Amino acid sequence: PARHGLAPPARHGLARHGSPPARHPAGHGPAVTARRALVLTGSLGMGHHVVTEVVAGSLARMDVQVEVLDCMSLLGRAGARAGDWVFRRLMDVPTLYDGLHFAHLRPGSALAGAMDRAATGRLVPALRRHLQAEPAELVVAAFATGASAIAKLGPPGTRPTTVALCTDVTPHRLWVQPGVDLFLVTSSAAAAAVRRYHPTARVAVVPPPLRPAFHRPPSRAEARAELGIAPDARCALLMGGGWGLGPLAAGARALAAAGVDVLAVAGSNRSALRALAVAARAEPRIHPLGFTDRVAALMAAADVVVTTPGATTCSEARAVGRPMVLLDVVPGHGRDNVQHELSLGGADVSDPEPERLAASVLAALERAGAGTSRSAGTRPGAGTRPGAGTGPGPATGETFEAAFAAALAAAGAPVAHGSGCLPSMAGEHSGTPPVGAAAKEAD
Repeated sequence: PARHGLAPPARHGLARHGSPPARHPAGHGPAVTARRALVLTGSLGMGHHVVTEVVAGSLARMDVQVEVLDCMSLLGRAGARAGDWVFRRLMDVPTLYDGLHFAHLRPGSALAGAMDRAATGRLVPALRRHLQAEPAELVVAAFATGASAIAKLGPPGTRPTTVALCTDVTPHRLWVQPGVDLFLVTSSAAAAAVRRYHPTARVAVVPPPLRPAFHRPPSRAEARAELGIAPDARCALLMGGGWGLGPLAAGARALAAAGVDVLAVAGSNRSALRALAVAARAEPRIHPLGFTDRVAALMAAADVVVTTPGATTCSEARAVGRPMVLLDVVPGHGRDNVQHELSLGGADVSDPEPERLAASVLAALERAGAGTSRSAGTRPGAGTRPGAGTGPGPATGETFEAAFAAALAAAGAPVAHGSGCLPSMAGEHSGTPPVGAAAKEAD
């Protein structure tokens, strides 16, 4: 779960983007000839919605009319509630979810297959009916069950172009099916994970999808003035993802007792927000927030980002140039994401015990030079960037939108990039040269 920066989406139903479609002046920006696209998200965890928002916005700026559909809504009200309840209970018992992820979802066991059939058995017919009523040339899934469903829509030529976008470092078996035309991932490790299940898959490695605010966040001084944080204060942003996981109130109290200002985001976790509000009444260094659209400013104001290891959140922190202390509280794919972020550098990891968490954060603040004049007014991307150079994003000059368009064109989707069409390579799966400068096909 990583969606702490936006109001929660509608649980059921459809969002529309690009009506009328955005237009680019001749020769400026990508142009897409597909008239309509469907983007599939899912309400199990909130990180999918951030990715979906960026994908939909990118397509809308490419002159595509976009619909965003929650896969859970296609399961029906009872199915959606049951799926949400089961997922939350699994997350509440980390060893159980670890066992499901590593012993079943990753290798694709009989149990994983049964789970997939139970979900897609209802989802695929509903998706076909929707596409019959609302035809689309392109379907993009940013949710594992959605990716499995679009792979079952039918053979090429009878269905839209299908794309699966996974930002986790190790897509599991349900993500990867032969009926998907293009897999988009954000690391070479993830590309290798895709080819574990589908050796001839077309895979493109693209920069992480970032919301517009993270392409040019405010300076530290600007953000602190906006949020009321002293220029010379040591400041940590403490987040538990959209569900407010981890020791938010206890961790905030431990950090505040050590003299650190804490911007604490509880997401949709109302009980965590109430606990933070109680803690803030006793300790004014604690600044509690629920859902907020100011995450870029919160990251810019902080000296360190303390967060669960959601791929979207980590990419955003790197774009802003802040070091991270990762809370190892997300089982399954979260364990993989922790190791990946540590390998990139600019990140440490801590268990959720408040005193040890505080010690890890204080050490990270010391390394970052927090509270010195050096850190007071720096604009992310120009000067002090503790997390810079550790992953794709604005610092590399690449954007997800350009890479997305290039990858679609290279896969034979109806896409033209700039003033001329990129060559179609439909049907070629390996040994292909890199696609432009913005997207590369994984070796």
